[in-house]
Amino acid sequence: MPRTPDQDISQRDTLQVPLTPLTPTGFSDEGLSDSGHTYESEDGTLQVRSREKENRDSDLSTVTVTPATIVSEWRGRCTDTACNDADRSAGRRAESTVAVAGSASGSACAKSSPAPSPRVATFASANQVPEEPDEEVKGKLPSLDLGLDIDIDLNVLRRPSILIDDIMATGALSDAMLAPSPIPTTPRYPGWVTEVVAPLSEFIDEAADPRALFVDLREIGEGESGSVYAARVVASSRSRRGDHADSLETESVAIKNVPLVPNGSPKLSDLRREMSLMRGVRHQNVLSMQEVFVDIVEDALWIKMELMERSLADVLLLVDEGIVVEEKPIALFASDMLHGLSHLHKLGIAHRDLRSDNLLVNSAGVAKIADFSSAVKVSKEEPSRTDTVGVVYWQAPEVRTPPYNALKVDVWSLGATVWEMAQAEPPFSDIEDPRLIPHRWPSLHQAEIYSRSFHDFLHLCSQPSSLRPDPDDLLKRQASDSQITVCVQSD
Repeated sequence: MPRTPDQDISQRDTLQVPLTPLTPTGFSDEGLSDSGHTYESEDGTLQVRSREKENRDSDLSTVTVTPATIVSEWRGRCTDTACNDADRSAGRRAESTVAVAGSASGSACAKSSPAPSPRVATFASANQVPEEPDEEVKGKLPSLDLGLDIDIDLNVLRRPSILIDDIMATGALSDAMLAPSPIPTTPRYPGWVTEVVAPLSEFIDEAADPRALFVDLREIGEGESGSVYAARVVASSRSRRGDHADSLETESVAIKNVPLVPNGSPKLSDLRREMSLMRGVRHQNVLSMQEVFVDIVEDALWIKMELMERSLADVLLLVDEGIVVEEKPIALFASDMLHGLSHLHKLGIAHRDLRSDNLLVNSAGVAKIADFSSAVKVSKEEPSRTDTVGVVYWQAPEVRTPPYNALKVDVWSLGATVWEMAQAEPPFSDIEDPRLIPHRWPSLHQAEIYSRSFHDFLHLCSQPSSLRPDPDDLLKRQASDSQITVCVQSD
């Protein structure tokens, strides 16, 4: 999206650049079939005829009886009063029936609905703590005396195999049954997306839908890996997790959209390497990726970052429109870059592609180092690298003739960027053959308008690798001109 130059980003006084701102069931009289019948004999007494019925849901046989005294030798003993009550009730409810299932924990006295829990004898004993059975009877099933002159041994009854033994022997659910069922592991994302983003899973906030967090996206830039959008924050993934620190989050953020393809992309491997390298790196002059989400609507990664107004290269394009970048704002940008490089180098991180396109400016006019796709982590004892990276105009000469000290090339690139800010174009841009690029920058046009300290700074940055100062050395160095100095700028 084209940028307009009528938006003010700088609040730093001298830069005149406009920028853009599972429940047991009780016994019941219902549901009984004709598997058991009662009839009245000539003398008026109730007779019981029983037969087995196959349970529809299991191999457990069910014995259906008419009201009679049910005696359990193991659990649920009935008091005399309760039994007398049951006898009286039997006369009034001759048609009542009760189903005694495979569990031996049924009530001693049959009652009408509502029925007590099958784990207790009566409602009165519901609050009593059952006696623990002896060890020798734990593994033996109880017997039932149904008053039918029939001995039924529950041990020979067919019954389901899944944990029923524990319930019938102890009258209680085992720990194994109380344990929750394992949650099936299903892919968070549909189809091939899960496999493609697997290398980045440790960085992705899988619980969040980015479209519920950010709205009003508008494209503000485009890079090699995807487009960059400005977006408005309507919800925060951190605040959903109770992180109150997120209350300081700005209203607008930048979202980098990286499209996903079914077979994956080398860009995702580079992105994973970059995110692993920059994990935990936080500095006011370093732009970091804050959060990563997966958009399952368009199969893309959304990378949240701080919203920056524009790149330093965009600022320099405004020179053609009459904007003048003076020496003092150049010194301010140089100070920002040096502080960022100092922090990175202390962590052993070399950027190796420092240039105006990778230096972004926020609405306060603060420059931040971005794009760590070429960055590496080295030690001060072994900083040597042999791979060629960077763009030739900002590239230290030794990178073209490896090996080289990776921690030294950033200072050269910084100097080349300062030269570019002064001239509104990168050094050696008029040389077509990279082999002809010298080891020193050309002289500045209108060199006389720049202070001696400015020239000294460029000279130090262009020194051979062995003589080239570190970022901290440049921060400590104070030029003779007190107004043009990078060491006096504070964080």
